[in-house]
Amino acid sequence: MPRVFITGLGFITSIGNDAATVTKSLRELHHGFELYAPFQNPEIPVKVAAPVKGFFTDSVDVEDWTFPAGIVIKREVLRGMSPHVVYAWCAMQQAIADAKLGDAEVSNEATGLYAASGGSPFLMGHMLERMHKQGVMRCSPLGIVASISGAVQFNLVAHFKIKGSSCGFASACASSSHALGFAYDDLVTGRQKRMFVVGAEDGNMDAILPFAGMRALSLSTDPSSASRPFDTGRDGFVGTGGGVVLVLETEEEVIRRGVTPYCEVAGWAQASDGHNVAISHPEGLGLRAAMANALRVTGTAPEDVDYVNAHATSTPIGDASEAKALRAVFNPSGMRPAISSTKALTGHGLSLAGAMESGFCALAVRDGFMPGSAHITQLDPECADLNIIRSTLAAQPKVALNNVSGFGGANVSIVFKQAR
Repeated sequence: MPRVFITGLGFITSIGNDAATVTKSLRELHHGFELYAPFQNPEIPVKVAAPVKGFFTDSVDVEDWTFPAGIVIKREVLRGMSPHVVYAWCAMQQAIADAKLGDAEVSNEATGLYAASGGSPFLMGHMLERMHKQGVMRCSPLGIVASISGAVQFNLVAHFKIKGSSCGFASACASSSHALGFAYDDLVTGRQKRMFVVGAEDGNMDAILPFAGMRALSLSTDPSSASRPFDTGRDGFVGTGGGVVLVLETEEEVIRRGVTPYCEVAGWAQASDGHNVAISHPEGLGLRAAMANALRVTGTAPEDVDYVNAHATSTPIGDASEAKALRAVFNPSGMRPAISSTKALTGHGLSLAGAMESGFCALAVRDGFMPGSAHITQLDPECADLNIIRSTLAAQPKVALNNVSGFGGANVSIVFKQAR
């Protein structure tokens, strides 16, 4: 079977806006949390979030938006964007440069793009309010393409002149992992030679706060401990946004272009819980099946896995469910791979999570480290027999596994291996 490699990465995240800063944050366990100004209202119980730094995109008028030094987006392009599309745009430029791609390699029928996002509730809400109060013809003609869930691929495919496969994925927190998995399939079947995989979320008040109604968000007022996956005191996730882009290429293209990849994408699998619209199966059955199938189809024995980047979002039910799934897959072999949840640093990026944490795995495999699971003061007894690392290990994982789980019990596991 043809092999697939990651050759480029781009990051706009709460822990850094480039690969070097993100790597430093992962190694040193620097988090991106703060007392988020829009939440500091007595009527809002949630206080902590993990916003992207250096961008101001809180205004409904894009003319008011400001970006870090060096980022310039033409007005006619910006008019069709929402905050998460801006983040994806910036990450896309980084990834193209990182992969050393020229315009001809980006814009041809052998290059495609798969993306995932939840759209922009912020701009959609503004547009609907304007429509009802001022009339439909007072809405921006580009309001729809800026705000609905396909906004990422609409903009990036058009402005970067992508001519291959393009599609958006909507499976909640599993979305960008599904995008990566199906991009991998397009490459191994020969339909494409190169794929961009994009995850992006606004990460602002309107994108995060509705989860408070589900009792899913942490109510902690301490940014340094609000997100603590696998800890007995965990009480919900911390919301974040940003944009991450991965460049996947076939081995043939890697050799032709003479580039050095981060790692190999060895394969993936998915499975569903068939249990509840919002809550993971209490025994982790769907995630267990996804992991087992991912190992099987990639010819990877459980004892070969060195590191697992867990989905664990810091919710009481979800973390315990994943712990049971991990135990079922790895404990029978007697092996205990290093396990951590980088959401203790970044917060939970919703549909962005899979792409972001796959990018973290690629950095870990290439640069030789395994990021610790931060902020644990008392490990949940449900997880006591798992090798949950609390500090970063200076060791190169030859095989890494990334897990994600989404609403409806959608579970995806992706296997990454050291490039050889």
